[in-house]
Amino acid sequence: MTTVVLMAKECLPGRVKTRLHPPFSLVDAARIAEASLSDTITTLSALPVERRVLCLDGEDAPHLPPGWEVLPQAAGGLDERIGAALDACRGPALVVGMDTPQLSADDVADIGGWPDDVDAWFGPAEDGGFWALALREPRGDLVRGVPMSRPDTGARQRERLEAAGLRVGTLPRLTDIDDAESLRAVTGLLRDGRLTALLRELA
Repeated sequence: MTTVVLMAKECLPGRVKTRLHPPFSLVDAARIAEASLSDTITTLSALPVERRVLCLDGEDAPHLPPGWEVLPQAAGGLDERIGAALDACRGPALVVGMDTPQLSADDVADIGGWPDDVDAWFGPAEDGGFWALALREPRGDLVRGVPMSRPDTGARQRERLEAAGLRVGTLPRLTDIDDAESLRAVTGLLRDGRLTALLRELA
């Protein structure tokens, strides 16, 4: 059974996308986060996987299409939370975040079928982090202890995978929406969806 796990945070003003303020208000920054999450859910809902999990940091989950389940994020830092989500999977797993609404099925197409010469797939982000991590055999210890939210997070995570003897494939490099500059970089890559409509409204 292949599982896709979406790590998400409840989209409350002042709690998400605060680096978009300014130029956006905290309320509009939260709306951008909510639209980004919604578009990501739409993309992941179309993937040919058997299980879809929204791993939520918060109380109220967004509207989800049929077939999704909601699990609370574990306590601790992001490495601990991703690690716990991986430990809850059985069979191949893909973990992604909510900050890359430009994500398309093509970006993760290489994962399909799990080629014999790949044990893990790694999706690097422009800011030095990573937007996706897929493991043929999910193990939380492969993430725990990796320092998060740093320019070398992605490099350190890939080193951890390779040090464990895993053969690592590389997914396309994507930009996380963190601030106004990265939002502008992503805007031209978006498909018509909730975030595109919202940005038109805010403009």
